[in-house]
This record gives sequence, C-alpha cells and structure tokens, in this order.
Amino acid sequence: MVQAYILIQTEVGKARDVAATIADIGGVSKVDSVTGPYDVIVLTEAETVDELGSLVVSRVQNVPGITRTLTCSVVHL
Repeated sequence: MVQAYILIQTEVGKARDVAATIADIGGVSKVDSVTGPYDVIVLTEAETVDELGSLVVSRVQNVPGITRTLTCSVVHL
C-alpha cells in the first residue's frame, strides 16, 4: 500500500466545492479544508506508485477549481 498527501491550492471561494468533489474519488481516504498556503489537504492510498500517480494526475488534478497541487509521498522510517 502506497500513501500520499496532496496539498491543494484552489481558486478563491472554491475550497468547499473542491473538497466535496475529491471526497467522492476512489482511493481518497480523507479530505480536510485547512488554512494557510494550501486550501485542501487530501490523504490518498493506492496499491502501487503507478496507481497513485494515475489517481493524482487523471482524477484529482482534473477537479474544477484547483490551481496547484503538491504531492507528498508517505515514508515509514
């Protein structure tokens, strides 16, 4: 199992809509609206790194209202 956090910046006033849309995407474990430089933080899970990449590029980044994403893979030290 591969996990990653996706930090998302949205257009002004779109954070709630973006979070609601992303919550319905398969592979998304948790969605939180936050304050600071990012508007939404998403925890994702996939079986492989390739599946995770596909989830981010093909599903999450295509959600209307997103202006920028930063994907942070989870490592277990």
